[in-house]
Amino acid sequence: MAEKEAVKILQTNKKAYHDYFVEEVYECGIELYGTEVKSVRLGEMNLKDSYCDFKDGELFVCGMHISPYEKGNVFNREPYRQRKLLLHKREILKLFGWVKRDGYTVIPLKVYLKGPRVKVEIGLCKGKKLYDKRDDMARRDAGREMERAFKQRDRGE
Repeated sequence: MAEKEAVKILQTNKKAYHDYFVEEVYECGIELYGTEVKSVRLGEMNLKDSYCDFKDGELFVCGMHISPYEKGNVFNREPYRQRKLLLHKREILKLFGWVKRDGYTVIPLKVYLKGPRVKVEIGLCKGKKLYDKRDDMARRDAGREMERAFKQRDRGE
């Protein structure tokens, strides 16, 4: 039997879930250099304004900040450089077909370690309108109110 590999989440893109509806999720590898891997393992990165772009039939992540490794000196790379995502060709073509449609984009959602490898979870996303965001906030607030009411009822107040 194969054991499940341990997954350690290093960074999540909470803003993506606030600004987009996530339609599909894909797991892919990312092409990194040695000092970048060390910075990622320390959690020194930011996904906040990152997105994915297609170039020459390949998928790249743009706007992802990986801080320079403090002991890396001349081997450090530029923090905001484009990094290639490793996906099967048919998955890239499928995503490209969806992105050509109006309103769809590919956004990195999570960076995590799966065994010794750094993986990126990307999502095929459709942008939310302002009223969608308000609906989500109202639903979340209603859930909080219900939880408070249940806790008070259970305590006997």
